[in-house]
Amino acid sequence: MNPDSPLGKATDYPQLYEPGLLYPIPRAETREPLGICAKQPFTGVDVWNAWELTWLGPGRRPEAATAEIRVAADTPNLVESKSLKLYLNSFAMTEFESRARVEEQISRDLRKAAGGLVSVHVTPVSRSESQVASRLPGYCLDQLDVSCDTWDVQPDYLQADAGITIREDLYSHLLRSLCPVTGQPDAGSLHISYCGPRIDHEGLLKYIVSYRQHDDFHEACVERIFVDILERCGPADLTVSAFYQRRGGIDINPFRSNFEQPPHKLRLWRQ
Repeated sequence: MNPDSPLGKATDYPQLYEPGLLYPIPRAETREPLGICAKQPFTGVDVWNAWELTWLGPGRRPEAATAEIRVAADTPNLVESKSLKLYLNSFAMTEFESRARVEEQISRDLRKAAGGLVSVHVTPVSRSESQVASRLPGYCLDQLDVSCDTWDVQPDYLQADAGITIREDLYSHLLRSLCPVTGQPDAGSLHISYCGPRIDHEGLLKYIVSYRQHDDFHEACVERIFVDILERCGPADLTVSAFYQRRGGIDINPFRSNFEQPPHKLRLWRQ
């Protein structure tokens, strides 16, 4: 980590718009150790939901909204989550003429930080109250009776039966990793959709649990899971999605796939 980085340090919470708070981190730092270089084995997007966005509208009347931010996985940078929180907080006492102006400003700043395609949709709270929670499709691994005693990531747990080819959806709510900046836990749910040799369910659950003490960003964890399953189990089609619980008013949902597009909108009950 850059010693001049503001990450992991005591921070003031600015009340006026400050785009310089955004802190980009090159994706290559976590991809190169996985062998992900120029050609990625997946396409995808990082979906960020910000639940505490507020600013001053005309007449300095406070406005409250949520924001869905979609950052393409092929952007050269990810944006560190605490810096995004501080950046969005800086809108609180800043006056904007319209919601569209707020949307445009966030889009412009995040495109610059990420270095590529970013889309932003800001929704007034009054129009988001009817949104309902979704349920992940497929079989839940969490009911399996397995013993877990390893807290370092263990790809060796991943096994597949080459004699049986199936298409199935699997999920677990036991995903947990640690923020590499603050050490705080990041908890979430993981969904895996694949077609190929049948993946051993018990081994997959133990592999997911082995991230429990692993330091890495949300996006990097999902990409490592994708690469490990692809290499160890050999599916022809593979999608890995994570739905992390919110921290600092923001939840992060990385989606990586080699055969399908991300769903338009999906929010779990814990989010």
